[in-house]
Amino acid sequence: MYLLEHDAKELLAQHGIAVPAGRLIGRGDAICHPALPPGPWIVKGQIAAGGRGKAGLIRRAETLQDVTGHTGAILGATVNGRAVEAVRIEQAVAGAGEAYLGLMLDAAAGGVRVILSARGGMEVEALPRAAIRTEVAAPDAAALAACVARLTNSLDGPESPALRDAGERLARVFLECEALLIEINPLFIRPGGGWIAGDAKFVTDDSALPRQPELRKLLESRAAAYPEAALKLEHGFDYVVADPAGEIGLLTTGAGLSMMLIDELRAAGLKPYNFLDIRTGGLRGKTKRLAQALDWIGRGSGVKVLLVNIFAGITDLGEFSRLLVAALGAARFRTPVVARLVGNGLPVAREVLAAAGIGLHTDLDAALAAVRGHLQR
Repeated sequence: MYLLEHDAKELLAQHGIAVPAGRLIGRGDAICHPALPPGPWIVKGQIAAGGRGKAGLIRRAETLQDVTGHTGAILGATVNGRAVEAVRIEQAVAGAGEAYLGLMLDAAAGGVRVILSARGGMEVEALPRAAIRTEVAAPDAAALAACVARLTNSLDGPESPALRDAGERLARVFLECEALLIEINPLFIRPGGGWIAGDAKFVTDDSALPRQPELRKLLESRAAAYPEAALKLEHGFDYVVADPAGEIGLLTTGAGLSMMLIDELRAAGLKPYNFLDIRTGGLRGKTKRLAQALDWIGRGSGVKVLLVNIFAGITDLGEFSRLLVAALGAARFRTPVVARLVGNGLPVAREVLAAAGIGLHTDLDAALAAVRGHLQR
């Protein structure tokens, strides 16, 4: 889950990380000027994406009139397909240098990659290689602290002590929260050596939510800001609208196979509506999960056909097909259905689906041909 900056900073503050004082203002909310921190301010559009400054979503406000104007201009703006539903109005940081600090899970290297630089800000990606220090360390507090110490010792400027302290503190947060990424850019470093997180990217591991009550509470309280993660938390499976204008609803299992199917559909010039990993092992003889997924898919105004793509191992396709037919009836799903099933229980599944008027394919090309036929009608 890619936390919005406001939530990332609130979470970091709970772990003792210094952040600028700020308030969250959503669309339709009134700005209570007395509740704002002292000015001047920075008005920051809240979307889960980088490059907000270059997109005009981060603006300095010298007066309360500026705050109101910038807030009105930013709220409702759309950047890279994401609508800005809230802004964070926070106290501007003055007289500080800008550095960079990041920690990310590096699965290929089998550890946590630490990246830091005495220079940060909007143009950090254009920094020369010599200005960046990076190393992979074991996911252990002592190993990460030693890594941060080695990297900061190679810096000559006054930023080194502040970066070392920030790196050690953020490494502890990274491990405690089982994060995938924490990036602070800019990391403001004050003349006296103090530091404050000027911006924050924080990506959590959804699979760790059962062990992270703090993150779970955040998600439950801010479900509207993270609808996909909230759906997974409540229902136990992954569902994401991939293209609001998509024409093909997908009822699939296996995250990797589902993503591959989306890629194949797009490569064939077709428009999938959603990603779904229904996790057939969690059906447990009940239609609730299937009916819920069908209801969500049915909300797609452009969906013209449902493609069911299931590779069964432990799952019995005969039982799955009976549950699917029942769920289609319960959800009153009227969109044509094309099924591509492979695995255990296929003969029974063919009989069950045939009785419901649903053709069964074992070959993907044949299934896609049937999908095209429905799209052309």
